[in-house]
Amino acid sequence: MIEIVHVKKSFRKPVLVDVNLMIETGETMVIIGRSGCGKSVLLKHIIGLIRPDSGTVLIDREDITRLEGSALAQLRQRFGMLFQGAALFDSMTVGQNVGIGLVTHLKQPPDEVAGRITECLRMVGLSGIESMKPAELSGGMRKRVGLARAIAMRPEYILYDEPTTGLDPIMADIINEMILRLQQQLSMTSIAVTHDMVSAYRIADRIAMLHEGIIRFVGTPEEIRASSDPVVQQFIQGKAEGPIKSLD
Repeated sequence: MIEIVHVKKSFRKPVLVDVNLMIETGETMVIIGRSGCGKSVLLKHIIGLIRPDSGTVLIDREDITRLEGSALAQLRQRFGMLFQGAALFDSMTVGQNVGIGLVTHLKQPPDEVAGRITECLRMVGLSGIESMKPAELSGGMRKRVGLARAIAMRPEYILYDEPTTGLDPIMADIINEMILRLQQQLSMTSIAVTHDMVSAYRIADRIAMLHEGIIRFVGTPEEIRASSDPVVQQFIQGKAEGPIKSLD
């Protein structure tokens, strides 16, 4: 279970004003909100890459804002992350990208690493491409390699930063389907940030809307569709007119 309690963070101006959110073990929580509202900043707090100005982030009731050094590094090994642009190392092969955590953190022998790489690539539908370089891959393939890397260390938690950004609708649906299938197969707790409502409705058990530095709404996809909050309705319907003003 992940608990975010009164988290505040500013970078010259406030980004997270007072964020409170509980993510239950085994669920898929999708965090929605406008571009630049702090969704990715919140993800980085959950994995301990950013410390809050105040407030706490509890992972299974342990306050990670107090962890440092090897204790924090060990906790991060319980997480996998799919970055927005996949964040593959261009100088490495696909296999080396997928297995990097197994080699550098878990120190597994080469035969075990190779077997796990093959298994993870098969799970994302990319068998037999271990020797290819990222430059040879399409955008959708890069996303799937990033997903294979995210699950390689058998994480308890997996974070998705805009998993469908930059993909055509068909490939975006393929990625959504993989997220659902891996959730069922691996029984992980998943957290995704996105402004893609098609993806949010497809993969979420619950949806939280981050707006003006606070969690404005939390509920199931059915509950958010039925919300009477005009801010929520303007965002999920993608309307220019409404209480949410332009960032110009």
